[in-house]
Amino acid sequence: MKKNLIIFIACAASVIAIDQLTKAVITEKLFMYGTHKVIDGFFNLVYVMNPGAAFGFLSRTPELFRYSFFIGITVLAMLLIIYYLVKSENEKAIITLSLALIFGGAVGNLIDRIRFGAVVDFLDFYIGNWHWPAFNAADSAITVGAALMLWEMIIARHKKPKTS
Repeated sequence: MKKNLIIFIACAASVIAIDQLTKAVITEKLFMYGTHKVIDGFFNLVYVMNPGAAFGFLSRTPELFRYSFFIGITVLAMLLIIYYLVKSENEKAIITLSLALIFGGAVGNLIDRIRFGAVVDFLDFYIGNWHWPAFNAADSAITVGAALMLWEMIIARHKKPKTS
């Protein structure tokens, strides 16, 4: 448990620090809706505020509902992750890592929601006129954490001995 706790705290803290540092640089160096081309025709740094979630989910709902909903869901997810880690005795390091990535990403975006009422997004990938919705380091950590967890669950399922 101690090794997993160290992995969890170090990883989650690193995600939060990287996320908040990158957002601070973007908000300092770019103006709102500003763009800095990095790889022409593929990748820009932008500065946008996303009041919703992934792909703008719930971005047009009343502000009080959106604020309460996203903060409530985030805090619930954080509490469930902590509860799971406390109750699990010998969880695999990959699961601990995946939960730390999700937790750190959730905290990073929660900080933005509390400070600004929205999340700072700045990574803009595109081809031609088609743009993937802008996202940030916290979103990336959540996505990688969820993918790692899914991968481990699939692998563990295939490793289970088949019963007759």
